[in-house]
Amino acid sequence: MKPKAIVLALVLFFVTAAVCLAQGVNMGTWKLNEAKSKLVPGVAKNHTVMYEAAGDSIKVTVDGTDSAGNATHNEWTGKFDGKDYPVSGDPMSDARSYRKIGARTLALTIKKAGKVTVTGRIVVTANGTSRIVTTYGTDSQGKKFKNIGVYDKQ
Repeated sequence: MKPKAIVLALVLFFVTAAVCLAQGVNMGTWKLNEAKSKLVPGVAKNHTVMYEAAGDSIKVTVDGTDSAGNATHNEWTGKFDGKDYPVSGDPMSDARSYRKIGARTLALTIKKAGKVTVTGRIVVTANGTSRIVTTYGTDSQGKKFKNIGVYDKQ
């Protein structure tokens, strides 16, 4: 094999390995299991959440329903570094941050106009087949809530 071909093969190997490592346990499509979840009535629901690689970042696509039952769709692209990145398509938030706090755990912060509206924790089970999303916030009437969403990997 020629030296150029060897170098190219090594570069492709390391790029592929880096992408796989970056993906982690959260990557893939997750569907809300309402039977196992403890959701406050009248709060928006994220029915399907998809995490995918987007270059050196992560793209999160969320499809769900708002508190009135209307379909919603929003997207976020950023890194799991605790910094705010913009959200598109969500009238209730304009920035979101994720921070990795363990091999299977992320901290989540959602903001609107610079103000924290929701905080939470995302924990993927040891077998990787489900994840538990616990969020705390204040609804549109100013009442505090706690939701526990259980998602199954698709």
